[in-house]
Amino acid sequence: MTEPFFTLRLDDDGVRILDQRCLPEAERYLLLRSAEEVARAIEDMAVRGAPAIGVAAAMGVAVELARSSDAELEAGLERACRRLAATRPTAVNLSWALTRVRERLAARIEAGVDPEALRREAREFARTLHAEDVATCRAIGEHGAPLVPEHARLLTHCNAGGLATAGYGTALGVVRSAAREGRIERVLAAETRPFLQGARLTTWELDRDGIPVTLITDSMPGSLMRAGEIDLVVVGADRIAANGDVANKIGTYPLALLAEFHGIPFYVAAPLSTVDLEMPDGDAIPIEQRDPAEVTCFAGRRISAPGVPALHPAFDVTPAAQVTAIITEAGVVRAPLAAGLRRQKSA
Repeated sequence: MTEPFFTLRLDDDGVRILDQRCLPEAERYLLLRSAEEVARAIEDMAVRGAPAIGVAAAMGVAVELARSSDAELEAGLERACRRLAATRPTAVNLSWALTRVRERLAARIEAGVDPEALRREAREFARTLHAEDVATCRAIGEHGAPLVPEHARLLTHCNAGGLATAGYGTALGVVRSAAREGRIERVLAAETRPFLQGARLTTWELDRDGIPVTLITDSMPGSLMRAGEIDLVVVGADRIAANGDVANKIGTYPLALLAEFHGIPFYVAAPLSTVDLEMPDGDAIPIEQRDPAEVTCFAGRRISAPGVPALHPAFDVTPAAQVTAIITEAGVVRAPLAAGLRRQKSA
């Protein structure tokens, strides 16, 4: 029996995260003792995935307050939130978590709470967000499982599993719940260039769970759909606009178009914290531009001609029209997506 893993955890001596840069070769945990160390871990992709980085940020605030003097608590809170918010712009869960943390703790500071009580509350609130995220993912899985047909051959992109969340996963939460019901014949994991989250992380997670998984290159889905080898697509999301447009890992949009052309359902699994009603549509979503060296190099070795530039947007936007349904912890939202999302957010 494979030992269970945890993605991140707040201990008395700091934040422990599973360093995803080392997977699948090694399971190595980092101990982070400041907001700056947590921020660097997010930027360097040691911890990744929209829900996971939101929880990590809340933990980063807690460890920053633990090392701040009584007189510096308010400054420490603002410094930590400002630094962590600047790490990755596309995933709205990050700002969502930090806003909750800042509002709660700032109110306690203004009320004159005892410094040690404030530090304790910061730790407890971060752990609450962690537990909430796991429960949310399990609910997403339960709502999504009935959408998966018997003997399903399911395609997913990037990694939207326990590694991208506090545990269980969004898209892989649907997979796990469906697998428990015996609905999964095989999961096809797209490799997800250039960081290979599908190849390195999704296959690792599912293989540990004993769920049949096959790795494919990013260029294979169209041919497999045409051959009738894919029954549905389930992906996660980093931000969902008010109209239902979805920002997710680069390469998601072409999959949605291919699925639509071949008459295959395209589902997005994400918590309501990923839904940003302040963002009118996908064109307004900020898209992170990462280091081109992640494209021009592979495993530390340059694979392109020297001097040739590379583009590296980390995400693309899938229009709402190409999304069959969005699965949240509150249920399944179908077209018109805008009305359904607003209804769920206001419930």
